[in-house]
Parts: sequence; C-alpha cells; structure tokens
Amino acid sequence: MALRVLIADDHAVVRQGLRMILGLDNDIKVVGETTNGREAVRLARELCPDVVLMDLLMPVMDGVSATAEIRQDLPEVEVVALTSSLDDAMVMGAVRAGAIGFLLKNAEADDLRNAVKAAAAGQIHVSPAAISRLMGQVREPSGPEQLTERETEVLTMLARGKANKEIAHDLRIGQQTVKTYVSHILTKLGVHSRTQAAVYAVQSGLVPAGELTPPEAVKSTTREQWWSA
Repeated sequence: MALRVLIADDHAVVRQGLRMILGLDNDIKVVGETTNGREAVRLARELCPDVVLMDLLMPVMDGVSATAEIRQDLPEVEVVALTSSLDDAMVMGAVRAGAIGFLLKNAEADDLRNAVKAAAAGQIHVSPAAISRLMGQVREPSGPEQLTERETEVLTMLARGKANKEIAHDLRIGQQTVKTYVSHILTKLGVHSRTQAAVYAVQSGLVPAGELTPPEAVKSTTREQWWSA
C-alpha cells in the first residue's frame, strides 16, 4: 500500500512541483492538496494521510499552528515542515508543534521523497541547514534530573533514526516501555518533541549531526503511532 500524503502550500506552482516529484515514486500517493493551514487540519481529519507536507507560511492559519493541531488530534499523522527560508523562531516553532521532519523547499527530489518515507516510519529527517538552527535552541538540561543509562541508550537510538518498534526489538523490551522512556527523556531534557531530543543528542556528542538525516530511503511503508509530546 502506497504512503498517503497531503500537501499544504499556498503556491500553486509549489504544489504542482511537489505532486510531480512524489508522483515519480510508486510507494507514495498524494491524496489531497490545500492552500491554507485551517483547510490542512480539516483534510487531515477527513483523509487521515500518513504524512502532511506543511508549508509554514500560509493564510488563514499558519503551518506551525496547523501542525500543532494535527499532531494533537491525529498523533498517527506525521508532519514534514517545508519553508523557503530559515527563521530561528519558525524552525523551533515547527519542531515544538511536533513536526518530525524539516526541509527547505530547494531540497533535492530524492531528499523530499526520503523525508516523506522517513516520517511515515517514525524517523526524524531534518535539513542540515535546519540542524544548525536547532543546535542553538536546545541547551543542556539545567535541572538536577539527568538521564539514566537506559534513557541515554534510547535517546541515542532515537537520534540515529530508530523507530519505537526497532528500539523495542533491539533492547528486547515492549514498545509501550519505549514510549515511557521517550516520555521521561522529553521531560528531563525540557523539550517538546523527539526531534528536539535528537538535536540534544547531537549537541551533547552522543551521535554525529549527519545521523539526524537517514542516509537512504526508508523502504518500509508500515505506519505506526509514534510517541510525541
């Protein structure tokens, strides 16, 4: 079954380009398009896509607000944020809202398709340019609570692109246990999403920055509900 994608962008030429690029991959199917954030939320509820490609600057409702609403109401739907420029507040806003991916609109076609497949598999996919912005926003936790050895292990695997199911398999624990670990990690680090936690892992030296972006396309088309704050 092909991955179902909803495109939200207020520029017709951009939507056409995204649709054409994604249409070249038989594993991806565009099921809807819209020109504003409010309609993106409505269509996400109606169509239940696997992934929403979300422009951040749109009329009626911006992409950050639409992402937050979709992730709250439909946690099984992942969002990849798209933007033509990198603004620190916009980048952090999208990540805080729950976007699992972040790409510039001038990204290569293969990178776009890979980001969609990574998102559907619960994997983080962030443009290298966006990573540098996020690095300046995520700081060492100032509170007394530090990560346990197991939590550090889970964080490292998360940052390397492992989905909950893979982490559970590798550690020989249940998926619900992984979700609990992820919840504790987010709370202790004072961050709002898996993506922010992954950036912290890079900043603290647990994994190289390049590992935030999967090196090759994700072949699995299985959708699973992944834990996100």
